Amino acid sequence: MSQDKPKIAAAEAALDFIETGMVVGVGTGSTVDRFIAALPKVKGKIDGVVASSNATEEKLRQQNLTVMTLDRSGDLPLYVDGADEATRHRSLIKGGGGALTREKVIAAASEKFVCIVDPSKMVDVLGAYPLPVEVIPMAKSYVARQLVKIWGQPMLRQGFDTDNGNLILDVRNLDIPDPVKLEQSINQIAGVVANGIFARRGADMLLVGSESGVESIS
Repeated sequence: MSQDKPKIAAAEAALDFIETGMVVGVGTGSTVDRFIAALPKVKGKIDGVVASSNATEEKLRQQNLTVMTLDRSGDLPLYVDGADEATRHRSLIKGGGGALTREKVIAAASEKFVCIVDPSKMVDVLGAYPLPVEVIPMAKSYVARQLVKIWGQPMLRQGFDTDNGNLILDVRNLDIPDPVKLEQSINQIAGVVANGIFARRGADMLLVGSESGVESIS
């Protein structure tokens, strides 16, 4: 089985959560791209979609889906997104694609957050994947100094601006046994817009695609 098939399996399993008349939040990333590719199978059920990034919005428009803003849609019944790391407690690290702030907003506004991953993303403890932290440009050095104090090694993501016009510091060498606590601590640093720990509002359902099928973790 190709490496791509677990992602496709997880993405297509998420289609089962779409009900007639829904406006669906759609995340950003390689596994979500498989979900977007599968959406025409249930297009008749979907009243609209809310995109977490400009890149995702463009792909959704290519599928001739009605793209809405969150202001227009209001709270959402369903959000589907991937993750860079996930635990069986459904805590996540996200933001490898740089869309973490918009992803957090849509997740917060959604009744159900379904996270689709392949087995390589499953970990016992978060932190091996660099933790993205979105910061306003003037604060990057200050925030970096504060992040060093939590024993991380922040590095500016070179040549990258978020869709919000901000910068990203990727924090390496973290061990995150208490993701809720660290998420809150980083959010309190002045100049931080959001960080990529999704623990206070983690996934409601993890769909882990594999060669033998899809495991659901809730």
